[in-house]
Amino acid sequence: MMAEDPFRTELNAVIDDLRTATVFLTRVPARLLGPGLEARPDFRRAARVFPVVGALVGLAGGIVLVLAALLGENVLIAAGLAVLATLALTNALHEDGLADTVDGFAGGATSERKLEIMDDSRIGTFGAAALVFSILFRVGALMSIAAAGPFRAALALVAAEAVSRAAMVRLWHDLPAARMSGLAADTGPPDERAMLIALGAAAAIVAIVVIPSSGFTAAVMASVIAAAATYLFIRICAHEIGGRTGDTLGACQQIAAIAFLIGLAAFD
Repeated sequence: MMAEDPFRTELNAVIDDLRTATVFLTRVPARLLGPGLEARPDFRRAARVFPVVGALVGLAGGIVLVLAALLGENVLIAAGLAVLATLALTNALHEDGLADTVDGFAGGATSERKLEIMDDSRIGTFGAAALVFSILFRVGALMSIAAAGPFRAALALVAAEAVSRAAMVRLWHDLPAARMSGLAADTGPPDERAMLIALGAAAAIVAIVVIPSSGFTAAVMASVIAAAATYLFIRICAHEIGGRTGDTLGACQQIAAIAFLIGLAAFD
């Protein structure tokens, strides 16, 4: 019997992880990704490729931005359509998490009450305001970057979506589950190897798409600002609810993406 090729085995595992992560992070139907997806996929392992799927989401938004600019739309419309495309592709999954998290953290006096509010599907005043500012900041930052050309803004969006998915994995790895139910608790955290691979993948994507277009300094400063915002949010989650939930993963993605785009706009 021939020994199994370890390279082919790992390649198949990465492809499976990409399919799993795509189904988890986007609204792409599983049937379009081919047969064989596991009934209970290993999200902990698939977390390592979250930045790659994020980059693809950003690429979709970037293509919309460039096409809108080429058709003569102003930068506000082009940037708005790009963000709208990312929302449509992800079914606003992370925006929902941001709204629920802000409602809970701002509206509850105790950890238990905060988690109870986060479980409520209704959006409150704080959550609605968070959504408005999330979209406003992303569109505004993309407009600023697009002043130097739509392709630069498109590449910035690719990197921001990748970095923000790596931020999700970092929070998921670093904090325990805040409640004993839900996906964040049921699947357990990614191990350190998966987390480091995700961070490395995000760094590679930034190096490939941002350094050539915006420069080394801008790429490093945007990454540092996103990392600092992620660390601060992790500490806030630990203080407010003692851990993580699925909603906080989504909120972390939004915060990291905003921080990266604002940092890039400031140093571009």
